[in-house]
Amino acid sequence: MNIGIVSSEVLGRTDELISQTVARLQADGAVLAGIVKVPVSAKGDHPCDMDVRVLPDGPEIRITQSLGAGSTGCRLNPAGIAEAVAAVEGRGIAGAELFVLNKFGPQEAEGHGFCEAIGTALEHGIPVLVGVGKGSREALEGFVDGMGEVLEPEPEAIYAWCKGVLGN
Repeated sequence: MNIGIVSSEVLGRTDELISQTVARLQADGAVLAGIVKVPVSAKGDHPCDMDVRVLPDGPEIRITQSLGAGSTGCRLNPAGIAEAVAAVEGRGIAGAELFVLNKFGPQEAEGHGFCEAIGTALEHGIPVLVGVGKGSREALEGFVDGMGEVLEPEPEAIYAWCKGVLGN
């Protein structure tokens, strides 16, 4: 199994690294499945608003929710994540060369979210590139059960790993 794990201590850097790598791989003609984070734009109402883009070319889906002024709870929207999972699975994973998940987060840490999609990719021999933050790192380690390779959080290292598992 090929599972590349990307994690940076710098806020937002993991998403940035994965998005840059996806852009390079798509320019190379790689067939990708999964999701990447859409860069923050002025269209959001809150700085923590998050949209993801289903690979290879959309749609974009909002995976956060508004909790109202002064709220401090988790803004992730399980319905938005479920919509993103359904969109990825609906496009099909089996024909991809690489499955990408911008973040193994709280939903996946609980065994939900994209866990089944990751499993589907691995069952078909498709390498997986996954980002993770410190809050879900232990859960990801348990999920991949020693099968993951932690990549240096540097663009060239991540790209080289991807090219290697793609056989280029």
